[in-house]
Amino acid sequence: MTASPPPTSAVTGLPAPRTATRLRGACRMLVLLAVLGAAGGAGVAQADTDADRARAALRSGEILPLARILDTVSRQYAGDVIDVKLDRDDGIWQYEVKLLLPTGTVAKLEYDARDARLLKAKGHDLDRARKP
Repeated sequence: MTASPPPTSAVTGLPAPRTATRLRGACRMLVLLAVLGAAGGAGVAQADTDADRARAALRSGEILPLARILDTVSRQYAGDVIDVKLDRDDGIWQYEVKLLLPTGTVAKLEYDARDARLLKAKGHDLDRARKP
C-alpha cells in the first residue's frame, strides 16, 4: 500500500495545512520574525525592545493572542493567511494580516489587537471572499 501525497491548495498548488494549529504556529513564528526583524547592531537592540513590549502587552492583556485574530479571520473570510505582522501605530497595537484569496489575489486586513475589530480591509475580490 502506497501513501497518498499530501493535499494541496487549489490556488497555490502548495501543500495544504493539515490543521489550523499548524497554521497558527507558523503565523506565530512570522509575527516573532517580523517583530525581531533582520537588522544588525542597534537595529537588533531596538527589535529586542519591540519584542519585549509585544510580549508584555500580551501578558498584561493589552492585546489578544494571535490565535484569536486568526480565528476571527477564518470566520470572516475564505483564503489562506500568508503573512502576519504586529505593529504599534499611533499607540495602538494592530495585527496586519495578508490573506491569499481563493481567486489568487492578496488582501490586506488590519485588526485592532485589543478586541479583534476589523479596522481596514483592502484587496480585489474581497467581497466575494467574505463569509456570511
